[in-house]
Amino acid sequence: MLIVHGTAHGLHDPPAAMARAGQPPHFDAAARVDLALDALRSQGPHAFRKAGDAGLAPISRVHRADYLSFLQSAWDRWPRARSAEVALPQFWPPPGNLSGAKAARLPDSVVAQLGWYAGDAIAPLMAGTWAAAYESAQVALTAQQAIGEGAHSALALCRPPGHHAGAARLAGYCYLNNAAIAAQAFIDAGMPRVAVLDIDYHHGNGTQEIFYERADVLVCSVHADPLQDYPYFVGYADETGAGEGAGFNLNCPLPAGSNWPAWREALEVCCRRIASFTPHALVVSLGVDTHRDDPSGTFTLDSGHYGDVGRRLAALGLPTLFVLEGGYALEVLGANVANVVAGFEGGAR
Repeated sequence: MLIVHGTAHGLHDPPAAMARAGQPPHFDAAARVDLALDALRSQGPHAFRKAGDAGLAPISRVHRADYLSFLQSAWDRWPRARSAEVALPQFWPPPGNLSGAKAARLPDSVVAQLGWYAGDAIAPLMAGTWAAAYESAQVALTAQQAIGEGAHSALALCRPPGHHAGAARLAGYCYLNNAAIAAQAFIDAGMPRVAVLDIDYHHGNGTQEIFYERADVLVCSVHADPLQDYPYFVGYADETGAGEGAGFNLNCPLPAGSNWPAWREALEVCCRRIASFTPHALVVSLGVDTHRDDPSGTFTLDSGHYGDVGRRLAALGLPTLFVLEGGYALEVLGANVANVVAGFEGGAR
C-alpha cells in the first residue's frame, strides 16, 4: 500500500494539559505519526511518499474563505500577553439573539474570533498549527491523487486529524477536514459518487455537516452514542441527511463499552449501505481509538480486530483512501494501523 506522510506534524504539539490546570487532557501527540510510520516500515514492502503541495484551492472547496484566512493569521495576531504557548477560546457568540439586539457579528478582536470559529476548547492554536494542518490536508490530497492516477489504495497519515472540523469550525483536535477535502477532490476529478466511512470512536460531526445536504457523497459512521460521549450534540441515528442529501447520511451510534461483535455488526450495516450506493471511491476516516486501551474511548476492540476491519473493507472492492483520525493508546497505535493495512491488503488479493 502507498503510505503518505508529512514532516510538519511536530510543529503543532500542544502540552498534555494544554494551557492551564483544569483543561481536558490533549491526547493528540505529534509522535502518533512517527509511531505509525515505524510500525508500517517494519511490516513489509510498502511504498512511502512525502506529501506534495496541491495548494489552497482544493481545501477551499470544503472550507470557507473567512475561516481559512483566520487560521492562517490568528497566531500572528494573538496578543502575546495572553498566552506564551497556546491560544484557547474564551468567548463564544450567544446561541440566539440577545434581547433587543441583532444577530451576533464577527468582531475585529482575534480573541473573540477564536470563539466565533471554535466548536469547543480542545483545539488550541499554536505557532505551528496552520503549517501542520495545511500539510495534513496535503497528505490526504497526495494520497487521493495517487488513487486518481490508478493506485488501488493508500493510507494518509494525517495529523492533526480532521473529521471534527466543519466548513468554518475547528473542534476536537481538528482544523481542516482531511477526509472531506479528499472526498471533494475525488468529486472534482470526475467521480460522480464517493462514500466516506468514519470508524473513529467519536462521531465525525464536521464531515456530516459538510456533506449533509448532498447526494453525491454518502457519509456512514460507527461511533459512540453522543448521549454519552463527544461530540455530544450530533451523531444520532435519526440524522439521515436533508434536502438533496436526504437518505445519504447513516449514523450507527453504539453505547459505551460496546464490544467487537456489536461494533462489527454496525460496521456491516455501513458496508451494506456503501455497497448499495455503488461509489467510485471510498474514503475511510480511520480512527483506532476504538481499542480497549484508548484513553479517549470505552469500546473494547483488540489489536487483532483491526485486521478483520481491513479485510471487510477490502471486500467492498473499491479504490480506498484511509485517512488517519484518532487513536491515542500510543503503545498499540502503530500495530493497530498496521493491522488494518495488512488485513486490507490480504483481503484485496
